[in-house]
Amino acid sequence: MKKVSVTVPASTANLGAGFDCLALALGLRNTVELWEISAGLEIDVEGEGEGRVPLDSTNLIVRAAEQVFEKTGKRPTGLRVHAVNTIPLGSGMGSSATAVVGGLSAANTLVDGGLNRDELLRLACKIEGHPDNAAAALFGSLVIVSFNAEELLARSLKVPPFKVVVALPNIRLSIAELRAALPEKVPVSDAVFNLGHALFTLQALTSGNEELLRWAVADRLHQPYRKRFIPGYDSVVAEARKAGAVAVALSGAGPALVAFASAKHTEIADAMKAAFESNGLACRTFILPVDQQGVQIGRIG
Repeated sequence: MKKVSVTVPASTANLGAGFDCLALALGLRNTVELWEISAGLEIDVEGEGEGRVPLDSTNLIVRAAEQVFEKTGKRPTGLRVHAVNTIPLGSGMGSSATAVVGGLSAANTLVDGGLNRDELLRLACKIEGHPDNAAAALFGSLVIVSFNAEELLARSLKVPPFKVVVALPNIRLSIAELRAALPEKVPVSDAVFNLGHALFTLQALTSGNEELLRWAVADRLHQPYRKRFIPGYDSVVAEARKAGAVAVALSGAGPALVAFASAKHTEIADAMKAAFESNGLACRTFILPVDQQGVQIGRIG
């Protein structure tokens, strides 16, 4: 009986000004295991999302695996899926991209599909609708992406080792609603503002320049429109900075916020948690390193 196990990192996308174009892989991983069985489909899930994740063909891991089977023309006689999740669902930490990348990578190995990571990213974008989190999950480190209906390009850039603080309030947000909150058109001045700040965010992260990062993460394209969905957003940002955070940004579409700092991570986490709680929201915090590897194949049997 053939078996494949892969682990996939969490991610934080946008990083302030880099809307849909920048993401950073984080050291919190989900595990996806696939077996070829004699017939049928079997799924079980442990950890985050247990009892919430569908256990049928609509499961994201299975949908991703099916993309590989269709693309390669190879498929197992039956499939068993075992997922162990440590990344919270609907958090802004790339949990759906992790499921998709896990399913794609494991299925590709299971059937000897021969697809490379760029090809897997195209399949992931087809499912996700955007490639930033999936690119970080596949390649690791800091990724830059450019995509539209005709093109998709992604590159991973090395960054110095550092940790971030992620504060996740206990609130569920609708991704559709968060996307709908964004204006269809923006002033040219706002677009130019974000272009410049996104470029300097890359420079700051790859060089480790904290003062530059403090300035660079400012955004006019998505955070001003989304922060109203998160009670206490401004106070959490302010308290994180008081505690020592260099920069704070919405993680993806939220509701998590990510804080960058070279020290005082525990103090920052505690301050963000307290600020959310003072606004009536329970909060979990994570202190996470940058993941430099991306998806990893564990054991093959």
